[in-house]
Amino acid sequence: MLLPSGWLLRHSVVMWLLFHSLVLMTLCFHHAATSCSKRCYCSDSEGAFGGKTMRCSNLHLTEIPQDIPNDTRRLYLDYNLLTSIPANAFHDLPLLAELDLSHNELALLEPGAFRGLAASLQFLDLSSNQLTTLDPDAFEGVTARSNLTGNPWHCDCRLQTAFPHLDLEPVSLTGIICQTSEPSDSGAQGVPFLLAKDLDLCVVLKKTTDVAMLVTMFGWFTMVISYLVYYVRHNQEDARRHLEYLKSLPSRQGKSEESSTISTVV
Repeated sequence: MLLPSGWLLRHSVVMWLLFHSLVLMTLCFHHAATSCSKRCYCSDSEGAFGGKTMRCSNLHLTEIPQDIPNDTRRLYLDYNLLTSIPANAFHDLPLLAELDLSHNELALLEPGAFRGLAASLQFLDLSSNQLTTLDPDAFEGVTARSNLTGNPWHCDCRLQTAFPHLDLEPVSLTGIICQTSEPSDSGAQGVPFLLAKDLDLCVVLKKTTDVAMLVTMFGWFTMVISYLVYYVRHNQEDARRHLEYLKSLPSRQGKSEESSTISTVV
């Protein structure tokens, strides 16, 4: 049975329009995913180390842009006003190899700040910010070479215990130079923290913990002694009363016998 030519023509037109719409939607989604963020400048380079570069330098940004293309390999956010990096800030950038966050006001790297970058990130610049300590949970396995210089690092027990859990390139950690320390007389100021092998900033904390334990134990010991003293005194008082009661029993019995004798005589 042959189909009418008009029906075939209409069916072909509808299919062509649907296919055309699908192509346009695909192109739009691809453009949205790979187009440059507003106010930033993007460029593409060829070769083995090519890919998209996005520069958002010196734009007075106070937060990470939300429309960064997911094929970005180099991202420059330097010379802005960023104060913190929230969790999952770069989670959708699986190709990101270089990240420049220098010359901002960063004081906080939240846990998960660099989540998703462990496999791709090769260089991380955090220099010239306001960082005082590092949280290993912010990096989640990132092993990139890093620039950590120019921050007001506060070297204390917290930073010392964080070092073994950081996977950053070890040479990068030499950029952590103590500006302040706790205790203040530890001699850590002006010293690269990684190179201060004999420096133990947890000694004061350990001593404080030991003192607290001694005070607690003394408090419990005092309570036990006080209870024992109270218990002994209370039992002594009961014993004394009981003894007096026992001593009073014969005299009462004697008086009773004397009264009985007088009654018999009468």
